[in-house]
Amino acid sequence: MHYDSIPIPGAQIPQAAEPRWQHLLDTYASEVNKLHSTWTALSDADLDFRPHPKSATAQDILRHELLSSRRFFGEFLGLPEPAAALVIPAEPHIPAFAARLVDLALPRLQFLASQTDSWWLETVPFFDTRRQRIWIFWRRILHSGHHRTQLTVYLRLLQKPVPAIYGPSADVTWHGADPTTTLQAAERHEP
Repeated sequence: MHYDSIPIPGAQIPQAAEPRWQHLLDTYASEVNKLHSTWTALSDADLDFRPHPKSATAQDILRHELLSSRRFFGEFLGLPEPAAALVIPAEPHIPAFAARLVDLALPRLQFLASQTDSWWLETVPFFDTRRQRIWIFWRRILHSGHHRTQLTVYLRLLQKPVPAIYGPSADVTWHGADPTTTLQAAERHEP
């Protein structure tokens, strides 16, 4: 993969106390990097964009992502989180939202790295039910992926380039990129 910016490089991802959970730290850092890439493809002029009157604005999505991740990590997973009022940047600017995303993620990574099997597998309250922490963590990743996808649609509607996320996009590719868009590509496998 080729990214213009990697706010949380691999060297900055802590090692999990229990190696079996390292993929969670790597995945969370990767998701933050993907969110950052998508958010910074927007400009301040795009913050009030919404494709339909019933749709959220781009700014609504950024605010929701910061606030809901604070809730998931704080209330449901039990991480130490700042007060909700401190999560949103004082001034609504894309660089401030993107910086806040990374600033909040770094201590989460440190906390998550120190957790044991019993912590990850413990069943805890989640809204009106109970789930294992590992389930809640993956729900958070999926939630962020959903809103990241919303914003890539907004970028396309705004006639802006869509960044590469899991591989090349229609706007960003590179030599050696191998998207699976044909039957032949889908049938390939390494023995």
